[in-house]
Amino acid sequence: MSEECLRLDRVAIGELAEASLDVEPGEIVCLSGASGSGKSRLLRAVADLEPHEGEVRLGEQAQAQTPGHTWRRQVMLVPAESHWWAETVVEHFFHEPEAAELEALGLAPDALAWQVGRLSTGEKQRLGLLRAVSREPGALLLDEPTANLDDATSKRVEAWLKARIHERGWPTLWVAHDRGQIARVADRHWRIANGRLEEVDAAWT
Repeated sequence: MSEECLRLDRVAIGELAEASLDVEPGEIVCLSGASGSGKSRLLRAVADLEPHEGEVRLGEQAQAQTPGHTWRRQVMLVPAESHWWAETVVEHFFHEPEAAELEALGLAPDALAWQVGRLSTGEKQRLGLLRAVSREPGALLLDEPTANLDDATSKRVEAWLKARIHERGWPTLWVAHDRGQIARVADRHWRIANGRLEEVDAAWT
């Protein structure tokens, strides 16, 4: 179980200037903003996938002093469209999840045996989330994790993610645009506007 804070200190990338934010263990901070405002690029910077200014730390561990592949195992980015490289689903899992986890996400018990080529976009998104969580990271970066799901399935995934995040103590940055979703999952809500990161009053939702 993680007990480490994810800290962004004056992170700047593209048009986004000096974003500073602490995400506590088990806390979900939702990020919103207009299309192109820099939400996904900020997550990529935190994951050490794009050059940026400023510092990122997970507990006492500094991104700048950690090899990229090691950092990304700890600070796990789940993009809106997950990447698949082998023929079957199970080949992408380091730890095979239990059937109850598949059921919680509305997936069939034999989903791990499926060919990747037969997966729908929504199935890929849910399995991509499960793959990330099964690797037991220290923090999560979620880029619109329910973007390809219908409303009922979105709420199911939200509940599953919230439970895992709180249980495991993962500090989490969650990019979202839907007010209802933000109200359901966020402990705090920040927005990117005019190149700045600003906290949003709870009354916004």
